Amino acid sequence: MTIKIGLIFGGRSGEHEISIRSAQTVIDNIDRNRYSVIPIAISPEGRWLSPADSLRLFPGETQAILSGGEITSNPIALIADTSYKGLARLDSNGSSGVMPLDVVFPVLHGTFGEDGTIQGLLEMANIPYVGCGVLASSCGMDKVVMKKLFADAGLPICRYRWFLRSEWEAGRNSTVRALENNLGYPCFVKPANLGSSVGVSRADNADSLTAAIELAAQYDRKIVVEESLDMREIECAVMGNDRPEASLPGEYIIHDEQKAFLDYTEKYSGTGNNEFVVPAPISDELTEKIRSLAVKAFTAIDGSGLARVDFFLRRDNGMLLVNEINTMPGLTDASGFPKMWAGTGKDFPAVIDKLVELAFDRHRDLARNQTSRSL
Repeated sequence: MTIKIGLIFGGRSGEHEISIRSAQTVIDNIDRNRYSVIPIAISPEGRWLSPADSLRLFPGETQAILSGGEITSNPIALIADTSYKGLARLDSNGSSGVMPLDVVFPVLHGTFGEDGTIQGLLEMANIPYVGCGVLASSCGMDKVVMKKLFADAGLPICRYRWFLRSEWEAGRNSTVRALENNLGYPCFVKPANLGSSVGVSRADNADSLTAAIELAAQYDRKIVVEESLDMREIECAVMGNDRPEASLPGEYIIHDEQKAFLDYTEKYSGTGNNEFVVPAPISDELTEKIRSLAVKAFTAIDGSGLARVDFFLRRDNGMLLVNEINTMPGLTDASGFPKMWAGTGKDFPAVIDKLVELAFDRHRDLARNQTSRSL
């Protein structure tokens, strides 16, 4: 008997297109003898598409993989009764029904997907799902909360400051002066609740700092400014629930050193200016330290399922810093997460199997909690 898996992708964040690419990679690699995949896309405006319309977002070869399955043209509506463990739909004649699913894989990156929102919806529906829970997802998305949890866990992090958009609008000059005094130039400005370098800019003077903050403020009410470091960027993938395991780390090697900032476009456009190398060219001792800290960062936010932890390795003193954690990392053919597990001996079909297994394990664990509370 096959496992019916709902693959939710797209979404309202700036990473909509990357989410589609991640979902495509899952479809292209999933064991089709073991799983029946139901594609469920969310438009950039937040509209839930029918599986038939969702399938059309993929290239023809990916569409062919799922053709002939349970690809209904009925649009998805709201969440169903928890007894059905499925997503509600509305038939063309106006009658309602359900689409029963065994498990959901929410391949959504950024806001309204990686931040605990879809996770809460699925928990209300009592559906097992791949990835971190509500708390870990929301904490991992908010860079300020994430950094505070890392610091509380004793993890080394870079110097940073944060403030609200309203504070910036009330005192631009004073905010710039405070950042100059505390962090200096260059520095990096980020929205607190976005991923994949969206809205991130480097600032080298007061004018570029002002412009960078204005850009970040378009994406979030909370802005983070971090010190700039002469460093290498190293990543490590994590999978597990209560006993997580870390992959071998990987590193983006930038060929044009004049472009030291690996931004969103550089990561995903395929310009050829960078390549992701696994294992990262570092010592065995440092490799094990990174793997240990990756698990510690995952545990610090109460992670489950999967995550990617990003590190800074300072060139001046060799100090290792935890930069951030991504609770639904990119799964495209250009992404580090599947490449790191492949380099560790787990191909992507095996990774998908493990993630689904972890989803069911976590759901059973949550059910135990609910049973205890009802006694």
